[in-house]
Amino acid sequence: MSQVEQYVISIPDFPEPGIIFRDITSILRDADGLKLAVNEMMKYLDGVEFDAIVGLESRGFLFGMPIAYNLHKAFIPVRKKGKLPRETVEAAYELEYSSAVIEVHKEDVKPGMRVVLVDDLIATGGTIKAAAGLLEQLGATVVKMVCLMELKGLNGRDYLKGYSVDTVISYEGK
Repeated sequence: MSQVEQYVISIPDFPEPGIIFRDITSILRDADGLKLAVNEMMKYLDGVEFDAIVGLESRGFLFGMPIAYNLHKAFIPVRKKGKLPRETVEAAYELEYSSAVIEVHKEDVKPGMRVVLVDDLIATGGTIKAAAGLLEQLGATVVKMVCLMELKGLNGRDYLKGYSVDTVISYEGK
């Protein structure tokens, strides 16, 4: 068990009965918890050669930015549709009960660029896989995916076969 797990607050029956919500804001509010989470996520990047950290809106920004800063790497945001002002490329994907569209500034991703995707959670894997596809469409190579938590019961890792995926905390359920 990661020491970061002691900072996560589990809230039963949210947003619906039978679901246990894993709240990361309790990590963010504690300087030691935040430092520990960022450091543990960075450990998965030891020896990995890459050009940029790509953070997924919005909680991927919270962990991706300090990792990029600490490692002196560029940070590229992947955002929800309509939030970026310059020319973008987009990817649509399915969520558990709906669909969504994400986008990235076209000029931020160069062919041959090696990137690491960072987010807070792997659930079904749909969001991070859509982001990977978007970056690959622009000629980048996704060399690693690093997330703080994984909900193993939703089998998101199976959906990400072919990618190098690491998580700090894994929960068996949904």
